[in-house]
Amino acid sequence: MQNIMKKMISFIIISALTIVTMVGCGKTQGGTVSTDGSTSMEKVIGALGESFEENNSGVTFTYNPTGSGSGITAVAEGRCDIGLSSRNLKEEEKAQGLKETILALDGIAVIVNPDNPINDLDLETISRIYTGEIKNWKDVGGNDLEIVLIGREAGSGTRDGFESITGTEDACKYRQELTSTGDVITTVASNPGAVGYASLASVKETVKALSVGGIMPTEETVKDGGYVVQRPFILVTKSDTKLSVTAQKFFDYITSSEANEIISSAGAVPVSQ
Repeated sequence: MQNIMKKMISFIIISALTIVTMVGCGKTQGGTVSTDGSTSMEKVIGALGESFEENNSGVTFTYNPTGSGSGITAVAEGRCDIGLSSRNLKEEEKAQGLKETILALDGIAVIVNPDNPINDLDLETISRIYTGEIKNWKDVGGNDLEIVLIGREAGSGTRDGFESITGTEDACKYRQELTSTGDVITTVASNPGAVGYASLASVKETVKALSVGGIMPTEETVKDGGYVVQRPFILVTKSDTKLSVTAQKFFDYITSSEANEIISSAGAVPVSQ
C-alpha cells in the first residue's frame, strides 16, 4: 500500500511539472515590450503588437511614434527594447553596437491631391520637381497650378529613403517639413497643388498615389523590385544587450513566417520565408 501511495505521489508531481513545462514553452505570461521610432511603421507594428497581446495573457506592448532617428537613439540609450527605423543603420550607428534586422519592405508612395490629373511621373521628373527646377504642374501635363512641396523633417527614415533614391539629398525645396506620415497625408489631401511622399502602408483614399515610371506601388511591385522608390522597415537592437524574455518572444514572433499575414494586411511586404 505504501509503495502504491509513493507511486501515485510521484505520478502527480511528474504530471504537475509536465503541465508547468508545457505552459512555460507556450504563451508568455505577463511582461512588457516597448518600441520607439518610425511613424511609417505605425500600422505594421501596431497590428503586430495587438496580435501579440491577444495571444499572451498579461503582456503590455507600447509604441512611441517619434521618428526613425529618435527611435535609434532611444534603443542606443536603453530607453526602449526595440527601435524602429524606416532606413538602414548608418555605419557610425552600427559602430555604437546597434544591430539591424529587416522586418519588411515598404514602398514610398509619391502622393498628390485626388483632384490632380497627373497619374504618373518618372524618377528624373520627381527629382526635378523636388529640387525646384519644375515649379508648375502644367509643365508636366497637369493644371496651371504652383507645385507645393511637402516632405518630412530631417532625421526621418522616409525622407532619407526618398532623397537617397531620387538623388535629392540636401537639395529639396520644401514648403513644409512635417513630423509624421499622417501629417503629410493630411496636408496633401487638403491642397490641390501639393505633392508629398509617404509609406505605402499608410496611404489612405484621401490622396492619390502616383505610378513611377509606369509602375504602381503595390506589394507585388515592391517585392519584385519593379517599384524603385522603396526602403526597409528595420528593427534596431543592441548587440551587447540581451532582450527581456517578453521582448525576445515578441521579436521572434514578428520576424517569423507566422506574422507574414499580419504584415501584408498592414500594407508592407514581409521578408520572412
